[in-house]
Amino acid sequence: MSIRLNPDLLPNLLSSIEQSQQNEAAATQQLSSGRSVNEISDNPANAAALVINHDQAAQDSQYEQNLNVLQGRYQVADSALSNAVTAMTRASSLAVEGANGTMSASDRQAIAGEVQGILNQMLSLANTSYQGAYVFAGTAVTSPPFALSNNTATYNGNAQTTQVQLSNGISMTANVPGDQLFMNSSGNVLQSLQGLYTALTTGNNISTAVTEVQNGLSQLNSQRVFYGNALNQISASESFLNQDTINLSQQENTLVGADLPAVSTNYAQAQLANQATISAASQILQQKTLLDYIV
Repeated sequence: MSIRLNPDLLPNLLSSIEQSQQNEAAATQQLSSGRSVNEISDNPANAAALVINHDQAAQDSQYEQNLNVLQGRYQVADSALSNAVTAMTRASSLAVEGANGTMSASDRQAIAGEVQGILNQMLSLANTSYQGAYVFAGTAVTSPPFALSNNTATYNGNAQTTQVQLSNGISMTANVPGDQLFMNSSGNVLQSLQGLYTALTTGNNISTAVTEVQNGLSQLNSQRVFYGNALNQISASESFLNQDTINLSQQENTLVGADLPAVSTNYAQAQLANQATISAASQILQQKTLLDYIV
C-alpha cells in the first residue's frame, strides 16, 4: 500500500487558521451579545420568527399605552360619577325632607340653598376633564359639555363614542356621552336638581320634584356601571398583556438565545485549534526543502 504525502501543506494550514479564527470570532460575538443569531445567515428560520416576535411585542407595547390612557380616563370618570351619586343621594334626602308638610317656608329656603350648592357641584362634575379633554362630552372634548342658563340645563357635547383596541381582536368603547349620564330621558340629573330647587323656593310641585330626583339618582347609578365594568376589563387585559410579554421574551430566548456554557467551550476549543495550527505552520515554514541542499 502506498502513502501519498502532500508536498505543500501550507495552503491547508492557512485554511485551517482562517476557519479557527472564524469560529473564535463567532463564539466571541455570541458571548458578548448573549445571542446565537446575530445575522440572518446564522439561522434564517429563527431570524424570520424573531421578526414576527418583535412585531407582536411592539403591538403589545401600543396596547399597554392604550390601556394606561383609558385606565386614567376611566378612573377619573368613575370618581366623578361616584361623587355625583353621593351628591344625588343627599339631594334625594333633602327632597324628601322638603316635601314634609310641616316644613316652614324658611326651612324650605334653607334646604333650597343646599340644593343649589349640589346643583353647582353636579355641573362641575359633569364638566370633569382629564388631560385637557372633557370626559363626558362625547367626542367634542375641547369645550365644557354642560351649561345651566335660565333654569335650564343644556348639553353641548355630542352622542358619539370612540373605540380603542386593547389587544388583537379586542376593543372597547372609550366613553359614554354625557347626556346619557346626566340628562337621560329616564332620569335627568341636572334638570331634576333645578326642578327641586324651584319647587322648594316656590312651595309648588315638591312631590313631583322628589320623584324626578329619585329617577335621576337611579339612572345615574345604572349608567355608572359602565365604568366599573370597563375598569375590570382593563385589569383583565393588563394581565393578558403582561403574560404575553413574558411568553414573547421566553420565545425570543428560545429562538436566538445563546447556550453560554456551550459557547464558552467552543471559544476555548477555537483558541486551542488556532494556536495549534499556527504552531504547525510555523514549524513547516522553518523546515528546509530539497532546494536548500542543491549547491
